[in-house]
Amino acid sequence: MFIFASLITLSIMRLYRILLPALFAAVCCGCGNQAPREDGPRLQIGDDIAITQTQYGKVQGYILDGVYTYLGIPYGAPTGGENRFMPPQKPASWDGIRPALFYGNDAPQNMDNKWQNNASTFTDHWNYYDVSEDCLNLNVWTPAPDAKKRPVLVWMHGGGFAAGNSIEQDGYHGANLAREGDIVFVSVNHRLNAFGFTDLSACGDPAFKYSGNVGVLDLVAALQWVHDNIANFGGDPGNVTIMGQSGGGAKVCDVISMPSAAGLVHKAVGLSGNATSASDPVASAAIGSAILKAVGGDVKKLQAMPWEEYYTLAHAVAAQANTDAMGGFAPVADGEVLPAGTFYQDRQAHSNNIPLMLCTTSSEFSLSKENAQMEAISVEDAVALVRDSFGQPDAETVFKAFQAAFPEKKPIEIVNMIVANRENVIATADAKYNQEAPVYLALFDYNAPLFNGRIRAFHCSDICYWFRNTDLMVTHTGGGPEPRKVSEQMSAALLAFMRTGNPNCKEIPEWPAYTPEDCPTMIFSVKSEMRNAPDREALSMLKGFNPWRMMRAAPAEEE
Repeated sequence: MFIFASLITLSIMRLYRILLPALFAAVCCGCGNQAPREDGPRLQIGDDIAITQTQYGKVQGYILDGVYTYLGIPYGAPTGGENRFMPPQKPASWDGIRPALFYGNDAPQNMDNKWQNNASTFTDHWNYYDVSEDCLNLNVWTPAPDAKKRPVLVWMHGGGFAAGNSIEQDGYHGANLAREGDIVFVSVNHRLNAFGFTDLSACGDPAFKYSGNVGVLDLVAALQWVHDNIANFGGDPGNVTIMGQSGGGAKVCDVISMPSAAGLVHKAVGLSGNATSASDPVASAAIGSAILKAVGGDVKKLQAMPWEEYYTLAHAVAAQANTDAMGGFAPVADGEVLPAGTFYQDRQAHSNNIPLMLCTTSSEFSLSKENAQMEAISVEDAVALVRDSFGQPDAETVFKAFQAAFPEKKPIEIVNMIVANRENVIATADAKYNQEAPVYLALFDYNAPLFNGRIRAFHCSDICYWFRNTDLMVTHTGGGPEPRKVSEQMSAALLAFMRTGNPNCKEIPEWPAYTPEDCPTMIFSVKSEMRNAPDREALSMLKGFNPWRMMRAAPAEEE
């Protein structure tokens, strides 16, 4: 009886977890930065509503506050069994009309302790649903599935190359930007971790030649789907901007460097994540060989395992190999799918013609968010923190250099900026500057009135400002007119960039293209400003400084 009762309880909880987010989205996604319609029902769904043709069959979505919404559309076949480690295959066609009413399955990943009862869960309240290897799916938000050729934005989620999904945060929602910007918004799920990046190229079977890069090949397959189908959703396949945050920003840099993405991408935006090269193929092949050795060299056994079993095996083997923070599973510089060496060095590559916009946040990891005592630390204590906890022997010199660049900031904010370390994004801008298309550099520096003003411009916090979701992702912004004002500036710049490759618009000061000499940086806040090289001297002192290592050492983690 207790077992039966427990099963009923689990079933109810499962339905609750599935239905509540859907209802929340239906109620809130149209009331973010846009008032609900007053002239009729907000939600329309029915037999002849939002039916759209794709090359594989018709899909049925719904209309909410004037935005046509299609969720969980397959762009690839299931990736389990014999398709595991293989490049993405096309989905099977279907007869009739396929529902596109709810998000597709997430890629296999570690879901343990995702929803702890703490401030981070409150702030981010991750959205996760069913997990399976049938995970190659995407979502579309559009003002109308008509013949109008609108700019298209393709969102690549964060989570490194290990975790995440296309709607992980409410801030990823595409309805408001689609409606108010008159664009088509697409977000994508793809293979991650050991399923996307186990390099079995040394196994002797040429069928596994690309196994270390199938996760980014998925993204190219999604872009091919966009190219072939997005006109039916009112989008322009000749004007596609890809955008991602954190690991998604690195994915953006990888994709525009991939020869197979030529003609599928026209502009690119990376937020708090970037890349100038892919992983060492020798190291990735060694991990793949060790995984294969664990099953006696039989790759078919690896393909036949339940995904949970393979995930556990692969990550245990990679951990023994003492790999980097990506867990040994990340895109591989094989010289074919991804270039060997530094990206953007070839002016004959298609990336030469792709404008790039890069943005970081001023306090990627807000150390005092949950610690009021840290908020009030002195300069002396801040210097000691940088020196003792974060391993900077020249802590005082580094601290004073940042303080000179940003004299208005408190000691704890200066520590946050040191932890955030924009060195890598500057390196990416410098590398891309070698090509002809322009680069634009930004810094998000708005502090929302949450946690007694200690939330700061943290990792992920800028996403909802770009997408006009500040009244939807209120746990990042607080909601209301001031965050909305910041969002209006940032989203206007994004929309201008999508249309023209240049983010300049009337809502912001003049924003020059990046040069290594001047390093012009748009600083987004309530009153945005453009500054040249605001922290160049300070950043020059942080060569090799690893903020991810420091984040793990910090007393309060953001993610």
